[in-house]
Amino acid sequence: MYKLLLVEDEADVREGILAEIDWAACGFEVVDAAENGQEAVELMERFVPDVVVTDIQMPFMDGLQLSEWIRERYPTTKIIILTGFDEFEYAQKAVKLHIDEYLLKPYSSEDLVGMLAKIKSQIDEEAARKENVQTLQEHYRKSLPVLREVFLASLVTRRLPLREIQEKCESYNLDLQDCGFAVSLLSLDNLGADEQSAGAADSGSLRRSKDTELKLFAVLNIAEEIVQKHGLGLVFVHNRHVVLLSAVKGAQRESLMERTLAALEEIRQSIDKYLKFTVTIGVGTFCPALPEVSYSYQDAVLALDYRPILGDNRIICISDVETRFVEKLRFDELKEHALIRCLKVGTTQEIGEIVESLFEGIADMGVSFKDYQIYLIEILTAILKAAKDSNADLDAIFGPDFVPLAELHKFTNPQEAKNWVLGICTNIMSRIASERQYAYKSLVDQAKEYIQQHYHETDISINKVCGMLHISAGYFSSIFKKEAKTTFGSYLSQIRMEAAKELLRTTDLKAFEIAEKVGYAEPNYFSFSFRKYAGVSPKEYRSAAAEEQR
Repeated sequence: MYKLLLVEDEADVREGILAEIDWAACGFEVVDAAENGQEAVELMERFVPDVVVTDIQMPFMDGLQLSEWIRERYPTTKIIILTGFDEFEYAQKAVKLHIDEYLLKPYSSEDLVGMLAKIKSQIDEEAARKENVQTLQEHYRKSLPVLREVFLASLVTRRLPLREIQEKCESYNLDLQDCGFAVSLLSLDNLGADEQSAGAADSGSLRRSKDTELKLFAVLNIAEEIVQKHGLGLVFVHNRHVVLLSAVKGAQRESLMERTLAALEEIRQSIDKYLKFTVTIGVGTFCPALPEVSYSYQDAVLALDYRPILGDNRIICISDVETRFVEKLRFDELKEHALIRCLKVGTTQEIGEIVESLFEGIADMGVSFKDYQIYLIEILTAILKAAKDSNADLDAIFGPDFVPLAELHKFTNPQEAKNWVLGICTNIMSRIASERQYAYKSLVDQAKEYIQQHYHETDISINKVCGMLHISAGYFSSIFKKEAKTTFGSYLSQIRMEAAKELLRTTDLKAFEIAEKVGYAEPNYFSFSFRKYAGVSPKEYRSAAAEEQR
């Protein structure tokens, strides 16, 4: 069912159109009917209809002016112009505005139904083109290798949620369930600084960059052939490295590192022999679960850092140069994002669950006290950063003598630390929510004050108010409606109408003078709006007010 707005200034014509047509049978819902173009503008912003059926000759804003306004702001809305024979040349100007259809008066309800069917067919066809399953499937099939590589790059560089990993593996036909994993990075030796940087753009650096891409492609081909022969996993290019994601199932998991090192040595020798250049290979730690693969990638990057010490054209295992715990505490990107998001917009229950997960199983990991303290510092840093980003006053929350790092030495067990972290999080969440609410109220109060001081200006608009407040119109609209329980346009209209009432009661100003004083450039539209607001004309309101005062 498509949304339709009817714009017609003649009441009998408007009511006839609404009554004579079975709109639902035509596939449309009439969301509202406007008496003129100016009123239609307000309704457009509220309903965003799919189709506007509008008369061409109307007071305050005619059909073409309305159409021009719609085209600028809602380009996908279809427009049907209703025009009389004597207005036909005038209506032809609509071609420049890309009006979709026009219907010549006098017309029957059957004519309009036929026009609606034509417009509905156009909308259906446009939607079908965008949603054509066969076309999308073909496009998806062609894009699959690129999408697969983007996913693999995300998998090794970020800690993705398990559900997302499972969905993507199914989509890209990757069998990675119940595997053990390790990540290795093959890095070209003797790359110049300009080749490692994306900044240089002269012809020489561009040529060298192209040479690097060709070398990476050659390394990729050799690596794929050898990895496939060993049945070891997946190979792809990311960030000027050829990445090997070793993945084996079942009992072979125990020999994964041994098999990986054997394959990597064969790859290294083949590159040296056939391509006549060398690579250095960084090897990360074994990971028992897919969401933790990013840890192995990070370790492989760290292993390559030892190349200046150990030399090029070799395999460097992180386990050889640095001590690693299989279940080392890691405050990764996924944990940090979940914690910060919850502090800013979460619930008390959610923060309790997140803090619980951060401390789950720590006592059984056998990590060093130093690693445990670093883990707590990382958590605390994320918490305080979220508070800073939200402008929370930490002195107001904890007092001026609060020294967070000093607190870390007081805990004798993980339970005490968990309770302390949960207390901090709860306090900061409460403060952030309170200050956000205060900020909302402050913005709305400023907007209301601005409106009350400037409602008499004919050019006052939501964009002008937002410019004064330095915020976007979309954000402002949502918080204004939430705080004021009405829209900006309705509030402005209410202020203007109440000011008009006051002037009608207390002065002898004529209606057109009052219209100007309350921000209406068109006196007739002021009278129209006043009648809709007060139920009587300005003249009738003044007479009734005078009677009450006698």
